[in-house]
Amino acid sequence: MITAGIDCGAKNTKTIILQDGEIIGKGMVLTGFEQEKAVEESLEQAAKDAGISKDDVQKIYATGSGSKTVKMADDTLNDIQAMAKGAHFFFPNARTVADVGAEEARAAKIDEKGNPVDFAINEKCAAGAGVFIEGMARALDVTIEEMGALCLQSDKEIPMNAQCVIFAESEVVGLIHSNTDKPEISKAIHDAMASRIASIIRRIGVNEDIVMVGGVGSNPGFISAMKRELKVDSIYIPDEPQFGAAVGAAVVAAEG
Repeated sequence: MITAGIDCGAKNTKTIILQDGEIIGKGMVLTGFEQEKAVEESLEQAAKDAGISKDDVQKIYATGSGSKTVKMADDTLNDIQAMAKGAHFFFPNARTVADVGAEEARAAKIDEKGNPVDFAINEKCAAGAGVFIEGMARALDVTIEEMGALCLQSDKEIPMNAQCVIFAESEVVGLIHSNTDKPEISKAIHDAMASRIASIIRRIGVNEDIVMVGGVGSNPGFISAMKRELKVDSIYIPDEPQFGAAVGAAVVAAEG
């Protein structure tokens, strides 16, 4: 059976095509203002990557903040279910999953089948999401990729407000004016964000085999900060964590 999972997020729309339990195609485009167009383009990309026609897809499930705009979807899936099933697909032993995307973060405790049994969501605040790091990168005049690498170059601890992105930006400006090195500022930024995300995970309990999905999972500086904050040696991350929820949606479509 060929199924597709479409995750229409605030920043990117991701599509995964699954055939008999294996990923055969992926597509990702900027969501922009025309969500329906982004959905179509990401599905076309994934179908081309899989070497099939869109018509070959037998069932489509949608998830993400724009899931209701996925008109061709057979059903929708909430973000918690999607990330849980996605984490379980990649790491069957996982019992804790965190999803940190562009504008929101969430965590869930999952059972042996990948079903969520408890969850917590970040309040609507950019300080706990990817846009926080993007904004701080602009303040430091570096790329997102450089931010993560810079973080790993420092071992200094500088307290920073993790509750409000406006206050954090003000603190970063103050650090810049005091000639604090960029690696130290980057580490402070990542530590502040990790503190906020870790507090979400602690609400549902830090269980064995923590998995991170969502675009921020690609940031090595953030993952390093999370390990320190949670006092764990390992956090499991798929090769392309930004597709985690889309994979989960495709898996549930195949189960349905």
